[in-house]
Amino acid sequence: ILYGRKHAGISTHLLTSVIYAFHTVLGAVGAVALATAALGAIGFTSSGIAAGSFAAKMMSSAAIANGGGVASGSLVAILQSAGAAGLSETVVMVVGSIGGTIGAGVVATVDWLSRICQRRKEEKKMEITNVIIAGIAAVSLITWLKSK
Repeated sequence: ILYGRKHAGISTHLLTSVIYAFHTVLGAVGAVALATAALGAIGFTSSGIAAGSFAAKMMSSAAIANGGGVASGSLVAILQSAGAAGLSETVVMVVGSIGGTIGAGVVATVDWLSRICQRRKEEKKMEITNVIIAGIAAVSLITWLKSK
């Protein structure tokens, strides 16, 4: 992202580290917020399972499979608990860690691609410079040969 540049006297490495840290935190916070919102969106709400929702269909299927009730510790029970009481600290840490890793991975990929583009841009400049120098040399040689 900041490959080979100086920014207001701040070292490139420090600024890159700050950018990585920011995106890691952003990924972690975003993942936890998204997980909480997703629970509500599919019907696991703080007031229980929303009627007619995907969560209600999951609960119905689980109840049928278990002879009329939802088994304790099942996916539906865990999601219902998370929707009603919020995400546990463990879930927040796991989801946040995954989101932070994804956030850092995205910024690392962008940084890597940026470096590749920067190298290609520099290589292209060198190619153009070499063509210009070769052209000047050819014209000079032709002019010298004609003068002889």
